Amino acid sequence: MSRVFSVRVLLCLASVLLGATAAQAGLQFRAGQTDAGLRYIVVSGDFAYQDDLSVFETLARSNASVAVTFQSPGGNIQKAMELGRLIRRLGLNTAQFRAVECASACSLAFLGGVLRYAEPGAIGVHKSSFSGDIPMSTEDAVSVVQQVTAETITYMIEMGVDPALLQLSLQYDSDDVRYLSKSEMAKYKVVTLDLVASQPPDASQLPTPQPVPAQPPVASLPPASEYSSLAIPQARTGRIRHPKGAAPLKALADGKSATLVNLRNGSPVVILDNVGRWYRVQANGQVGHMHDTWVYVDQYESGPFEQRHIQVKSFDNLADASAYARSAAIPLSAYLATNGWFAVTLEETFDQVMAKTLAAELKARGAIPDDSRMTFGNTYVRKVCCH
Repeated sequence: MSRVFSVRVLLCLASVLLGATAAQAGLQFRAGQTDAGLRYIVVSGDFAYQDDLSVFETLARSNASVAVTFQSPGGNIQKAMELGRLIRRLGLNTAQFRAVECASACSLAFLGGVLRYAEPGAIGVHKSSFSGDIPMSTEDAVSVVQQVTAETITYMIEMGVDPALLQLSLQYDSDDVRYLSKSEMAKYKVVTLDLVASQPPDASQLPTPQPVPAQPPVASLPPASEYSSLAIPQARTGRIRHPKGAAPLKALADGKSATLVNLRNGSPVVILDNVGRWYRVQANGQVGHMHDTWVYVDQYESGPFEQRHIQVKSFDNLADASAYARSAAIPLSAYLATNGWFAVTLEETFDQVMAKTLAAELKARGAIPDDSRMTFGNTYVRKVCCH
């Protein structure tokens, strides 16, 4: 049977699920088939740490399932992400309808679909919480929150979802649920299909889902158009942006020269000239020198002023940088740097705490090299690849 995710079979699936029974504690898996021939699995109940997902995998394979749908109020988020990764590995799609609940941890499992469709208001999110009967110190709780946050962001990046969705989720307490609108699901890449149309598309024109390969394919060279914007604009103005919160204005273009004044982060500077990796700047009525890694240049496109990048690699040519970024299992971008090299970073930027926690988690999972580092990206001129 063709593994095509079409409007017609989704509508059939929706009609079948309208009569589904209430969710139960602990996951339950039920296989079914629509009149149109689409084989699916309904995942119902609460996600629990002890759930055996091998039952789901066996059922999916034996039933030759194409889609997964949910009837769950949430539960253990680690188990939900484990199921989401299994759904992705099996090459399954996910579909969710407003008449049936999928909230909290369930939303993470939904993100595992290769192709994802959800009606507006069908996916609910909120911040995670701890069980009240688990004794935990404040220090331990903070540590756990940071770890879970990093794991969730890592998972979202793997699934091709904008991790800013987590920031939206954190605005709603665990006893509240925020159901996503159509525009929000598109904005955060929660869905990959928009099937609201007067005329359903020909099923033969829709993509056939394929399992995510264990090793990414080798990327081809970037198109010639990517080489057209490698000129570095003249740096004219900027602001101090240093990891320590302030940077020294030096008398000479030498780190060992006398310090004229220390300028706090955000202090404006006028860039008069550059000598190698140093800018000659005017600030607070004085003229001195600043290393280029200490200045956020207004004429560059390195991302939001307050945010950090996570740099994973650097290359001396765009072709290799683009090939590396395109072949990675997680979304990466390549930036032209002031020294003519190309820095490859995670696609998104983060605040300092989030960047530090996420980098540690990705290194532990082997998703990024051990020498990856958090950086302001002051020397990044503009993004030249890939998203």
